Amino acid sequence: MRTISRWRSGETGGSKLCNMAAEVDGSLKRVLVPILLPEKCYDQLLVQWDLLHVPCLKILLSKGLGLGIVAGSLLVKLPQVFKILGAKSAEGLSLQSVMLELVALTGTMVYSITNNFPFSSWGEALFLMLQTIAICFLVLHYRGQTVKGVAFLACYTLVLLTLLSPLTPLAVVTLLQASNVPAVVVGRLLQAATNYHNGHTGQLSAITVFLLLGGSLARIFTSIQETGDPLMAGTFVVSSLCNGLIAAQLLYYWNAKAPHKQKKEQ
Repeated sequence: MRTISRWRSGETGGSKLCNMAAEVDGSLKRVLVPILLPEKCYDQLLVQWDLLHVPCLKILLSKGLGLGIVAGSLLVKLPQVFKILGAKSAEGLSLQSVMLELVALTGTMVYSITNNFPFSSWGEALFLMLQTIAICFLVLHYRGQTVKGVAFLACYTLVLLTLLSPLTPLAVVTLLQASNVPAVVVGRLLQAATNYHNGHTGQLSAITVFLLLGGSLARIFTSIQETGDPLMAGTFVVSSLCNGLIAAQLLYYWNAKAPHKQKKEQ
């Protein structure tokens, strides 16, 4: 009788362990699927323990990078915002360049929402867009054009709502995304020309520039992997080259100072 009792208690303990393992597996699955992995890849990697399954590893890497970029984008342009606020000046920033960057970010966001791309493949465009709007307003504000800044915010909101509404044809959204490449190129060249003309980078934030460069490089891989859209991937290739140009200028003008600052020191 004692043997049977022990056997039954052991069986009960074993079933409890199995239930606990099943609960843990279920909880882990709810966290990872579909945020980081499709269900097939979850089974492949964490049930069958095929840890060298390349297609699933690519998906995991792409999703992880994408979510990391989205999370990082919450802070990418804040150093630039704080630098402008601290100096109470937007010297060295090209308003046209910032505006064109806003056009590119808006195009990417609207195009991605319209095509139902996963949030991890474009989410940073939303947060960068909000921060870029703030920079546009600050540039206008510190140039003594606060009223224009408020009008700009109102007009941009109206345009954005129109683009996201069913009233806007898909062809227009696609055209807007296609215009991203020239918008990015022209915008960055304008900033590069401003830096060259001034002989310094003014209030341009090095942290923001290098984070944008790293993010655009990573986005080339995630765009190919998650969307398969050559227009999206091509935009990020061009963006990486242009961000690289601005980053190179930051390094070149690292010790350069604005003329009025040099005079004060003398």
